[in-house]
Amino acid sequence: MRGVILAGGHGKRLNPLTIITNKHLLPVYKKPMIYYPIETLAKVGIKDILIVTSGEYLGHFYKLLKTGEEFGVKLHYEIQEGNEGTGAALLCAEEFARGDEFMVILGDNIVTEDLTSFVKDFETEKENFSAKILITQSDNPKLYGVVEFKKNQITRLVEKPQVPFSNYVNTGLWIFKPEVFDLLKNMKLSTRNEYETTDVLHHYAEQGQLTYGILTSKWTDAGTFEQLYEATVLMKELEEKEKKEIEKDHVYQSSGVRTRKPSAQPV
Repeated sequence: MRGVILAGGHGKRLNPLTIITNKHLLPVYKKPMIYYPIETLAKVGIKDILIVTSGEYLGHFYKLLKTGEEFGVKLHYEIQEGNEGTGAALLCAEEFARGDEFMVILGDNIVTEDLTSFVKDFETEKENFSAKILITQSDNPKLYGVVEFKKNQITRLVEKPQVPFSNYVNTGLWIFKPEVFDLLKNMKLSTRNEYETTDVLHHYAEQGQLTYGILTSKWTDAGTFEQLYEATVLMKELEEKEKKEIEKDHVYQSSGVRTRKPSAQPV
C-alpha cells in the first residue's frame, strides 16, 4: 500500500503565518507539522509516500524533507494546480497509486496512535467495502464532518452540520480502492466552489460501501490558531509522559533489587 499526504491550500485561517510559507511547514511543538503525517504512514509500514502541494512552496518542502531518507521512506511530490479542494488534490495521486488501494491523510492531522491494525483489517474488509475512514469522538463535532454508523459501516456523513446528529467525526484519514478516481472525475463543485472528498465518502456511505475504524487516542488537526496551540500542547504532554515512563523504568532497574523487570511466568 502507498500513502498520500494532501498538503495544499492557502491556510488563510493561519494568516499572517501562511503569507510566507505553506501551513504544513509551521511548527507543532518541536517538529514541522508535515513530519507527523509522514511518521503516521511510516509507522504502519508505508514506504512510498506522495506529497500533494502547490507549486509555490514545493521548494520549501523539498528543502526540508528531501527524498525522505530521514524517515525511512521514499517521498514523491506532485503539484496541485489552483486551489479546488481535496478532491482535486486527490486526483493528482492517480498515477502514483498504480491501480492499488492507498491511504490518504490530510497534512494537518496529528495522530499519535499506531494505525497498523486499521490498515491490516482493510485487507479483508475490502472484499465488502470500497473505502475506509478513521473516526473519533469530538467535543465540538460541528467543526468537522459528522458521521453515523451501524455495525461495521458508515450510514451517514454530513460536513459541518449546524446541529450534529453524533459526536463522532471524520478525522481526515482514509483508505481508498483505485476506483475512487472514477468518482473523483465526475464530482461537481460544492457550495464552497471546491471539489470535496467528503462528497465521495458520502456516496460510498449511501451505497453501503464505507467502513471505519475508531481512534482511541487523542487527535487534533491544526488548521486554526486554537488547534495549532492544542496540537503543540498535545505533543508536549506526550513527550513528558514518555520521559516519566523512561525515568521510572531507569529507577526501577537501578534500584539494586533487580536489573530488569520480571517477565510474566507461564501458567
